[in-house]
Amino acid sequence: MKTPYKNIYNVLKVNRLIVLFVIICSLASSTFSLWMAYNTHQKALHSAFAINTDGSIIPLKLVTQKENFKVEALAHLELFHNYFYNIDASNYKQNLKKALWLGNSSVDNLYRQKKADGVYNRLLQYSLVQKVSSIQSTLIENNSIYNFTTTTIFEINRGSITDTYELISSGNLIIVDRNFPNNPHGLLITNYFENSLKKIPNSE
Repeated sequence: MKTPYKNIYNVLKVNRLIVLFVIICSLASSTFSLWMAYNTHQKALHSAFAINTDGSIIPLKLVTQKENFKVEALAHLELFHNYFYNIDASNYKQNLKKALWLGNSSVDNLYRQKKADGVYNRLLQYSLVQKVSSIQSTLIENNSIYNFTTTTIFEINRGSITDTYELISSGNLIIVDRNFPNNPHGLLITNYFENSLKKIPNSE
């Protein structure tokens, strides 16, 4: 007696072959993926790390990030000290406004203190020119906290008299969102403090 249905055993056999083929392909694909991951990992072990000064292993990507951070941090500090101390009667408002973008309330408090002490009034009254000649900063990382110390040499021109001063300041740096053009490096100075200020004798 003929039946309109195919032999059930033939159908099951074909289905079994298809499933077996899919399983083999999946196993081959998984094996290839694992091999590629292992191969990439082995290459990374030999080429993606650097040796720190204390012998520890550091990923090169992290090394590059830290190198870039140091460059930007030093540039940020130089920019701030130029804005905050390189001032005269014509540019001090504009420069100080830019400097306040680069630091937190500790910078603002120092600015207000100087203003209350009449620093900027004397700048206007006597047409003083305060010019920065040198900025040298050192940066130290301690448990992801970045401390800096900056030595700023600046001159105050009083017409026929020019006095030179050395200012040592310190503080911390934290990472914030970049804000162009106000804070292009994405860093903020915190705990800013003027540690010492001394007059440098003029060499004859």
